[in-house]
Amino acid sequence: MKWDARKIIEDELNKQSIFKNRESLMPEYIPEALPHRENELKLLASYFRHLIANPGSMSQRVLIVGRVGTGKTTLMRTFATNLTSIAREKGLSFDYIHVNCYKNRSLFGIVRDIALQLGLSVPHRGLSSKEIMDAVISFLDEGDRYTLIVFDDFHYFVNIAGKEAVYFITRAYEAFHESKRLNMVFVSTDTNIIGVFDPVTESYLNRYIIKLQPYTSSQLLDILRYRASLAFHEDAYDEKLLELIAEYEGVDRSGEGNARHALTILLTAGDIAEKEGAGRISIEHVRKAITIHDRSKEIERINDVLRYSSLHELLLLLSIIRLLRKKNDKEVEMGEVEDEYRLLCNIHGEIPRSHTQLYEYTRNLSKTGVINAVTKNMGNRGRTTLISIPYGPLEELEKYVTTLVTKKREIEY
Repeated sequence: MKWDARKIIEDELNKQSIFKNRESLMPEYIPEALPHRENELKLLASYFRHLIANPGSMSQRVLIVGRVGTGKTTLMRTFATNLTSIAREKGLSFDYIHVNCYKNRSLFGIVRDIALQLGLSVPHRGLSSKEIMDAVISFLDEGDRYTLIVFDDFHYFVNIAGKEAVYFITRAYEAFHESKRLNMVFVSTDTNIIGVFDPVTESYLNRYIIKLQPYTSSQLLDILRYRASLAFHEDAYDEKLLELIAEYEGVDRSGEGNARHALTILLTAGDIAEKEGAGRISIEHVRKAITIHDRSKEIERINDVLRYSSLHELLLLLSIIRLLRKKNDKEVEMGEVEDEYRLLCNIHGEIPRSHTQLYEYTRNLSKTGVINAVTKNMGNRGRTTLISIPYGPLEELEKYVTTLVTKKREIEY
């Protein structure tokens, strides 16, 4: 039989898909409707009413907290995008800035990101955080501009940068004298984050805090109905599939109430059906998707953290995973990890980082919950850092991190 690559590709491309918009089930998709977050949307509008009614009269700060999958980022992106559109229609020069506080872990990184999103040219080094922020404020003031800055995953910045950096960011509005042009929203999964702010900011934010509760099964069913109608052709699924997923994930049914999980299961079920050449999604496809989801839940939890990690931070993590598997032990010493890391660097043709830099990587991975790192006194051997990973299976995690290393190397080279 003649092997025809073009025909194989064309046949696959011409297949009728059960999807009409697969992206509408992805975590980064911003929907037009937010079922069961209408009240929070109204609350945000009331907090930032001054930006439309009386711009420059005050600098508002709001705190949004909630577990993973409760819609914090989606809520803020939907609100801020629409507020920007409304403000500009009113003739205001208004900017919406979304800062990823894991990707930008340092005070300098965050302030520089704000400046770059405003279109300012900022060097990688040579200026202090204060000098860059002063330039941002001057730019807004001179251009008669107003801005809403969303600090997403703010708890990562808090854990890594420390209280002084938090104080600098949260009190930056004080740099304005007459016109208040800077407005902020802090988004966090840590419900206790309020305690890291200075007393004045803490007292203020306690009056402007929005807490997002996990979704119930009936709420998730509404969300799934809406997203499924966007994602699939009408005859590709039925209500029972959505009910099964909603009942599995609903907080009232002992689930996590995580909408992201529910949508991921539906997406995976659709992909399985597509791969099998089925014309519609079956209950069995959903059950398979749930099994896959259960197996990869820990990897999914740390995905948002690791995708912004540097190549050498990932190589260090891979060294820890490999060493734990080799020794079949619950923890390994930092010295052993460094030896394994240097071996991996040699395999990948990388120049190993210094001990000080590796210690910084270890500290960051520990603070973000990817690993546990505890310093212990080993008697005559002195002190050492013992490292463990509090979840598994490590085989799946090793495959995942290896894939990330490969992708990161392809980008960098």
